[in-house]
Amino acid sequence: MSALPSFNCPALFISAPGSNHGKTTVTAALARWHRDQGRKVRVFKTGPDFLDPTILERASGNTVYQLDLWLMGAAECRRLLHEAAQDADLILIEGVMGLFDGEPCSADLAELFKLPVVAVVDVAGVAQTLGAIAYGLAHYRPGFPLIGVLANGVASPRHEEMLRQGMPHGVDYLGSMPRNLQFKLPERHLGLVPAAEVADLDQRIAAAAAVIGQTELSRLPAPVEFAAIDPQEHPPVPRLLQGQRIAIARDAAFSFLYPGNLDLLRQLGAQLTYFSPLRDARLPPADSVYLPGGYPELHLQELQNNAAMKQALRDHCAAGKPLYAECGGLLYLLESLTDKNGARARMLGILSGRAVMQRRLQGLGYQTIPFAEGALRCHTFHYSTTVTAMAAAFTGERLYDTSAGERVYRSRGVTATYLHACFASSPQATAALFTGKIAMPEQAHEEGAPA
Repeated sequence: MSALPSFNCPALFISAPGSNHGKTTVTAALARWHRDQGRKVRVFKTGPDFLDPTILERASGNTVYQLDLWLMGAAECRRLLHEAAQDADLILIEGVMGLFDGEPCSADLAELFKLPVVAVVDVAGVAQTLGAIAYGLAHYRPGFPLIGVLANGVASPRHEEMLRQGMPHGVDYLGSMPRNLQFKLPERHLGLVPAAEVADLDQRIAAAAAVIGQTELSRLPAPVEFAAIDPQEHPPVPRLLQGQRIAIARDAAFSFLYPGNLDLLRQLGAQLTYFSPLRDARLPPADSVYLPGGYPELHLQELQNNAAMKQALRDHCAAGKPLYAECGGLLYLLESLTDKNGARARMLGILSGRAVMQRRLQGLGYQTIPFAEGALRCHTFHYSTTVTAMAAAFTGERLYDTSAGERVYRSRGVTATYLHACFASSPQATAALFTGKIAMPEQAHEEGAPA
């Protein structure tokens, strides 16, 4: 098979020295400004984030996919960018954390695909030292393609004058965003508030876009060549879920869904339908159910009081049909869930145990579930703890830590874990989750302590 042709498309990578510098605000503003000029903008988010993409999708008007060199691999990242370059007028990629934070980091992705990089820097309390920050980012790795910085949170014209004074030769000052709460995106414990819950989001994005449009950053960047794709890197996905109907929970309580995961389920042959545990009284016809992560702790009473849906899910599991749950979905399966203020509600009770929200982060990082069908790469990020007497059928293997990983629970056709999986990392293991045909290890690890 011959390689698919390469495509050229203007592209820009938006990063920062760290988190909370305004990457998402600036990326969303750029996407909206170029969209308003009549351009088709495709935006990607680096890393396993579920929340920033909802903002970026609203800004660009197009689905936002994740790019993660470890979670999905370089070949899948290359395929997604190559596909976008075929019909986009501009590709924007938002980085994760700081430019060089993590292994792999945002800089690795930018260098691999030869993407020009802009750093957004929150300049509260900073003046000429912006130049030192810019110089360090540009020269930390020899030949790194940092083309300039955008100052975020500028207080006055005099402040901006001092920022410009400190800029080093070879790194451009691309403009600024003023210190203005009108642009700020609201946050909660897992990150940004999802787009659907921010009533004035479009006004915020439009206001930021109007400012970005007056900066040098708004200029259309130079085209980047997205190299030819080798079909051997992307073998056909086997139709292991042909004819299977998967009902997926999707509402304000359960919204952590990767578009790439939904694509993979369709490629496996599944038919996808959606339902709301908050509002619906019954499940759509389904061979299996997917309960993704989200914010069940913010909707305790609605989930507790929707007795009809709770019974429908219990009936589904009692019939031996498969159900796969991630993080918030796991919490919903337990007997009870308590929020950080002490309010407690009854959940499904399909799995024994209880969960309690904490005020500090309880789990973070990359892990792999070593299924016999294939290693499923995952990420975890949660504020709750669980207490259960259930045995763990599998335990996640941490990427950078020798301590025990997250537990994966199995009960008849139910599989539940705190881990969020990247389905493309193992289509075979993914199919096993939704058919309930997971090969069990010879001996489960005994469990009874908080998870």
